[in-house]
Amino acid sequence: MRPLLLLGALSLAASLPAAAQARRTFTGVVTDSMCATTAGHSRMQMGPTDADCTTACVDAHGATYMLFDGKTAYALSDQRTPAQFPGQKVRVTGVLDAKTKTITVASIKPAK
Repeated sequence: MRPLLLLGALSLAASLPAAAQARRTFTGVVTDSMCATTAGHSRMQMGPTDADCTTACVDAHGATYMLFDGKTAYALSDQRTPAQFPGQKVRVTGVLDAKTKTITVASIKPAK
């Protein structure tokens, strides 16, 4: 009977996605997919500030919110919460899909 119990436990463990165990925290600036880096905002000039440009790109041009950590821009699965923080430094907790550079967001909070 014990081998069956062990087999069941191993099957359950194998069925859990590895990503569920890889939750991390990323710190960066909420930006948008049209201006993925903060340098992009000065070229787009969609408002007087990076926050205004990010909001305009999302609202008027169909861009999506992203997180830029200074080197890499990450897509965010949650597109509602970042609307509270355009152009601001935040901490995003979630799971990174390295292939698509997408963070499945668990939470977004202002960085201290």
